[in-house]
Amino acid sequence: MKFKNVMIIIAIVLVIALIGWLGFGYYQKVFVKTQNPIATMEIDGYGTIKIELYPDMAPNTVANFISLANRGFYNGLTFHRTIPGFMIQGGDKNGDGKGSPYYSDLKDDGEEKAYSINGEFVANGFKQNTLRHEEGVVSMARGDYSNYGSPELAKEGYNSAGSQFFIMTSDNSSLNGLYSAFGKVIEGMDIVHQIENLEVVTRETNQEGTDKPVNPPVIKSLTVETYGVDYGMPETHDQFDIQSWFMNNLGTSLQ
Repeated sequence: MKFKNVMIIIAIVLVIALIGWLGFGYYQKVFVKTQNPIATMEIDGYGTIKIELYPDMAPNTVANFISLANRGFYNGLTFHRTIPGFMIQGGDKNGDGKGSPYYSDLKDDGEEKAYSINGEFVANGFKQNTLRHEEGVVSMARGDYSNYGSPELAKEGYNSAGSQFFIMTSDNSSLNGLYSAFGKVIEGMDIVHQIENLEVVTRETNQEGTDKPVNPPVIKSLTVETYGVDYGMPETHDQFDIQSWFMNNLGTSLQ
């Protein structure tokens, strides 16, 4: 009889403990807000820019940015494009707007092959990202093939982001729902505005070095504090080759 009573008491204790554990987990989920990751970017000769990232808006984009940043990918790269009243753009390892990250930039055993990530924005069927392109918002650069009149090409452009990002220097609603906004500057916006107004090689359309600063600012370091949260590896795919697409579909190369 005593043994039976002991077993009943143990069972009650276990049930109470389980209820408490489930209740605590529910409390954390509902009432305790996880600290968003914070990116710290040191610009050589300018100072520090801090960016709050929003994994609730663009989870895969944030995972990709964190993975690259914390492996040192962005260290030594530049802001290669600056347009006053619009944005500044960086994160290209070629420094000319044509560079892409490789799988090997994400992990040690990755291929020496360019990759891209899918666009997390409304036009691409991703409706949870409602972040607007306002001053200080950080978003992913990508290819834009919409002018060729092919829905297939337009979709490839939507899913062509890799490592290049831009920081808005003023509001621009025309980008809303068309680019993967994923963060916002919370410190150092004065530095962003300094960079946007740098002297450039030329602003003439189709000229070499268009919108490229004469002395491109260098990202000395870029790291992300995740506050103990593991955002994992991003979902990726091989980079789209538009030249090959034109050769295969139209029998001509893109000039």
